Amino acid sequence: MLEIQRSRLLAGALAAVVDEGYAAVMVAHITARAQVSRRTFYELFENREACLAALVDEILATVEGELAQADLGGLGWRERVRDGLRVILGFLDREPALARMLVVEALRGGPVVQARRERALALLAQAIDAGRAAGSRAADCTPLTAEGLVGAAFGIVYARLAHETRKPLSGLLGELMGMIVLPYLGPAAARAERARALPHTQAPTPAVVPSSLALTNGDPLRALPMRVTYRTARVLECVEREPGVSNRGVADAAGVKDQGQISKLLARLERLGLTRNTGEGAHSKGEPNAWTLTPLGEQVAQRLRVSPSLDSEAA
Repeated sequence: MLEIQRSRLLAGALAAVVDEGYAAVMVAHITARAQVSRRTFYELFENREACLAALVDEILATVEGELAQADLGGLGWRERVRDGLRVILGFLDREPALARMLVVEALRGGPVVQARRERALALLAQAIDAGRAAGSRAADCTPLTAEGLVGAAFGIVYARLAHETRKPLSGLLGELMGMIVLPYLGPAAARAERARALPHTQAPTPAVVPSSLALTNGDPLRALPMRVTYRTARVLECVEREPGVSNRGVADAAGVKDQGQISKLLARLERLGLTRNTGEGAHSKGEPNAWTLTPLGEQVAQRLRVSPSLDSEAA
């Protein structure tokens, strides 16, 4: 039971950070969204910071799991870095709420959260520093070279997420790789990386849903930091039945006349990792949207089909 409550609290923490911002989040915000008592919160976490640090740990563990699943060990340094970067950027694109928590909001965390962040950046720098064995040109590089490259790449990704740029981060793969290989392999290799076509396939689907939105006892509804209403179920059902449906199509199916209301609901479902916008509207305002379900969204939609009780109020 405590594991279920822990998952709900982590989901509540994520929702609270999305809605309030890291600095403003209080224990009351987390427990209200998780629908868990303060007493249970303090049975599991010492304080707010410990809960948010646990959320960061879960996100990092999920990224590490995807990197392990990609099986990069047998590749040369250049391909290993490129594929690893592809996996990371793909994860950040698929999980916008987790991405913002990890890259943007965590910078406002206390010493515990900062220690997690510094460890993650150090591991990335270690992977890049292996490039010093990649060729004679790399002999002039030092460990500081790798640290600087990680810092620069992080800053670029941070700027995109902080300003909520709608262009996919995966589109940065070539430019970031060009920047990374330049000091180790030279300008020709950098140009070649920038010119390489982006892969059409996405990074591997995680084998386990992130614990911040984890299934608990096989029930994906328990961990969702939102009230699941009849209207929400109709929206998910529509997207499941008609992948690529537009905002208007979703609104018509759900019986919502207010386009602003359906846009807000779809945006929230996207932040929670249930839906994904694959249309041109995901990158440019004014362009059409095309909604599909994520793997977690599919599991929630399936669970809703057999759930006996739904709040009939509007979402």
